[in-house]
Amino acid sequence: MDFATAFPIGYRDFHKDPTYNFQLNRWHSLGLMPSEDLQGLGTKIITFADWKSEMVQLAEKATSENRLRNAAFYYRAAEFYTINGDQPDKEFYYDKFSGLFYQTIDSKLVERKFIPYTDRTELPVLRIRSKSDHKGTILLHGGFDSFLEEWYLIMEYLSTNGFDVIAFEGPGQGHMLIKQGVPLDYQWEKPVKAVLDHYGLNDATLFGLSMGGWFCLRAAAFEPRIKNVITSGHAVDYSRIPPAFARWLMMFFIKYFRAYTGRSFKKMAARGGIKGWQVNNLAHITKQDPLEAFEYSLNLNKQNLNCDHIKQNVLYLTGRDDHFIPFKMHDIQLKLFTNVKSLKDRVYEQEDYANHHCQIGNIKLMLDDIVEWLETLESHQ
Repeated sequence: MDFATAFPIGYRDFHKDPTYNFQLNRWHSLGLMPSEDLQGLGTKIITFADWKSEMVQLAEKATSENRLRNAAFYYRAAEFYTINGDQPDKEFYYDKFSGLFYQTIDSKLVERKFIPYTDRTELPVLRIRSKSDHKGTILLHGGFDSFLEEWYLIMEYLSTNGFDVIAFEGPGQGHMLIKQGVPLDYQWEKPVKAVLDHYGLNDATLFGLSMGGWFCLRAAAFEPRIKNVITSGHAVDYSRIPPAFARWLMMFFIKYFRAYTGRSFKKMAARGGIKGWQVNNLAHITKQDPLEAFEYSLNLNKQNLNCDHIKQNVLYLTGRDDHFIPFKMHDIQLKLFTNVKSLKDRVYEQEDYANHHCQIGNIKLMLDDIVEWLETLESHQ
């Protein structure tokens, strides 16, 4: 595979709305949607209904042209902006996505499993073995609302560079949420333990993207079998992203005007738009009402991260212009790595084309940096 082509370089102007534009860029940058399909969507998409309609049309066109991976991710995109209240539609699009995606992979080269988690639930896992001299095992996962299949080409790239790669979903993600009904659990050491136990691993690298960066650091604090940690695009404390006064005001209203605040969250969800979708999506992933879901998200803080317990080698990646995570979080996180074995941080600038959230715009550069870092660590053993 030509990975220079698989991971196109550059952040495109597909849509004037930065939120829609990012979502289009992330699937494009991950090699899952060609730019020629996405050109012109900026004038066609105004509402979520427009988004869903356009994505379904693209899925049907790609299917008719036997571009099944593209078609799969257009259905994924349709699911993404389907509001929580339309749960049957979310599951329908998920099933369309999954059915098409798994037609595109070679089961002789890619192992798909569901490994034990609790008495009634299982973790979805994809595994690709190294295609060259074995350099170690990488456990890969996303964050808040990701599907493990989104990382497939990243898995291929890392396996080509000598790593066994095991991608998994945890509570609140993909199959676990939509098909098993398992809500988000910030205690990410639990799914990590299940994967390590199942495969008998004692010295794996853990790689988390977006909120998955917070999750993997949290897991490393409690799981000594993790040897190296790689994080891209997380906030050390998600409640600290807004300005301090806005946070104080929200907490004041929750404490003293709880019923009113709860109604306000529900009204915001009902109004729709990006803010309404965010409220609905958080409620969907946590399986709580909007206010309770917001309160649960407050657990994603520096106290629960337990950075003083992280003793592994850490690679910390940040985009200078990440529109989700303010750059102030970078230095706050750096100062909390007080007991790590080694630390390397990398800030991607505009000239790198990797300056956006999770290095969308230049995925290959990020992966090359990861491979180089892991190889350097190994050479110093």
